[in-house]
Amino acid sequence: MSASGAAPRATLDLRIRVWGMGSNNLPFHQNATAQNASLTGACLSGLEQELKVGDVIGVQYETKKARCKVIWVMEATGLKKVQVGVQLVVDQECPWISQLPAEMRYSGPAPAPDNRRRFQRHKISFPLEFRDERVNTPMRVNATDISGNGCYVETNMPLAITTVLKVDFWIDQEHVTASATVRTRDPGVGMGVEFTGLPEDSKKRFQAHLDKLDPGISKPGQKTSE
Repeated sequence: MSASGAAPRATLDLRIRVWGMGSNNLPFHQNATAQNASLTGACLSGLEQELKVGDVIGVQYETKKARCKVIWVMEATGLKKVQVGVQLVVDQECPWISQLPAEMRYSGPAPAPDNRRRFQRHKISFPLEFRDERVNTPMRVNATDISGNGCYVETNMPLAITTVLKVDFWIDQEHVTASATVRTRDPGVGMGVEFTGLPEDSKKRFQAHLDKLDPGISKPGQKTSE
């Protein structure tokens, strides 16, 4: 079964790092092997945790990270290992693209448009402080995927979807406080947060600040916002 639909695949044997939430409801981190890879997915071998179709896990090859969804699972008989097929979550960059043949690097299907994503995401570490007012305990984190509209935070214990938070951060010398809402939850991996209480002009100023911090992401002629 293909881990990446109709996308062409390459026979690779890459040492990767995998993490997520196992069937025992405990977070796990381990080494594994990525094989039969493409721009959009791969077959991961040597997993010691049972996973199910639909689980989201984190993968890392060298310094590049991405989130993937499990699309098939197969037990390796007698080895007590698990093999899974994964597909990159929409908008995630392929971490092993440098290892694919040149003719495959640009042959994959274009990512599906996401009309909700109105600002370009930046893969940078950006400090934030969240506070769940129900417990009033600050959570200082570094977002790993952020735009003027929201961010993704890596955490083993993500909060429940629809949890309302207060977020604090800085735009140069300006201290910004706004409400935020958890929109996605990937157990053992992280959570996606939308800056729901940030006014439109503040979102645009924050996006401009991120664009300045990470200028290499924008190509000539590319729009970073609608």
